Amino acid sequence: MMSRKWERIYFGLAIMIMILIFISSSMTYHQQTVTPELGRLNLNWLHRWLDPVKINYAGNIYSVETEGLVGMIEFLLRKLAHFGSNFLLGLFAYWGFTSKVPNKWFRAVLIWLSCTGYAAFDEFHQLLTGDRTPMIQDVMLDATGALCGVIIATIVMIILEAKANKKKLLAAK
Repeated sequence: MMSRKWERIYFGLAIMIMILIFISSSMTYHQQTVTPELGRLNLNWLHRWLDPVKINYAGNIYSVETEGLVGMIEFLLRKLAHFGSNFLLGLFAYWGFTSKVPNKWFRAVLIWLSCTGYAAFDEFHQLLTGDRTPMIQDVMLDATGALCGVIIATIVMIILEAKANKKKLLAAK
């Protein structure tokens, strides 16, 4: 079982991720863009891998042809940030609520739904921020990231519980 200390740490990390997501959605696109920095790097070696990639996202086709190499890289980084931050949010929140919601399956559903709600709130927040476009596809991407985080957290907990039970059985013999 997880100690209360680690639960508090994971809960704190989940809150930190939520704050970072909120700050990020408070920024305009121009405040967040990394295209100038990417443009200064020699990324031509990525052409070989990214040239054949075409992604249909929110009714638009994203590719090196349509966005340019730097634009395509930034698009991929932005979507990876959506998925990754919500993956961590789901993971940390699941572990942070171990003793508060002891049933692992109910906790998994509760955390995933909460993360999905927060993703929807985040997109609404972007609606209030200038130069930002809220998209239902981003909510779906965020929800998928959170679901993956919750699934991994659940699997890790099941493995740790099985190891602890095996250790108890061996000690009892």
